[in-house]
Amino acid sequence: MTSSENRRITDLGTLKAISHPLRMRLYRALFVARTATASQLADQVDEAVSLVSYHLRKLAEHGLIEEAETQSADGRERWWQPSSYGFSIREEDLDGAPELAAASAAFGRTVNAQRTEMHRRFLDERHTWSEAWRSAALSSEWLPRLTSAELAALGEELDAVLRKYDARARAAEAAGETEGRENVAVHLLGFPYRG
Repeated sequence: MTSSENRRITDLGTLKAISHPLRMRLYRALFVARTATASQLADQVDEAVSLVSYHLRKLAEHGLIEEAETQSADGRERWWQPSSYGFSIREEDLDGAPELAAASAAFGRTVNAQRTEMHRRFLDERHTWSEAWRSAALSSEWLPRLTSAELAALGEELDAVLRKYDARARAAEAAGETEGRENVAVHLLGFPYRG
């Protein structure tokens, strides 16, 4: 990862590129793996290596991922990594850009469907996890009455907390502390609604 910051997506082409369901799954898998080859990612998403390679190249064309240092003796393997810590789409970039707003909505639906599927899979398979993991799993709903400024501040604080835990976990893993570590998904949504 060359940047520890989120990449701000402001163009239609990049937003359409990441909105493709398989590309989003590949991006997520690559983010978790930190570096991987098309072959490794193809095994994870159960798709052909040639198809995965094509979609990785599309993500790279839009600067969402980049080539990584080779991790093996086989010089023919192409290794990939995310080009930033993540990415963001900001509402102010969508104002006056109906095509960008429509693509952002499509992206949001793709991400929501994949998050829902991840959580459904956990619920269906929770008996395969240890008691410690089942007890640690979170599922909460909060319904506070906030202003838009308070919601924005809450989002910034939650982002800081999650980044702190992720940085701590990455450092521990780099130091060889891998015992008991699992991939964890934390999905947070905060939005206004009317009864």
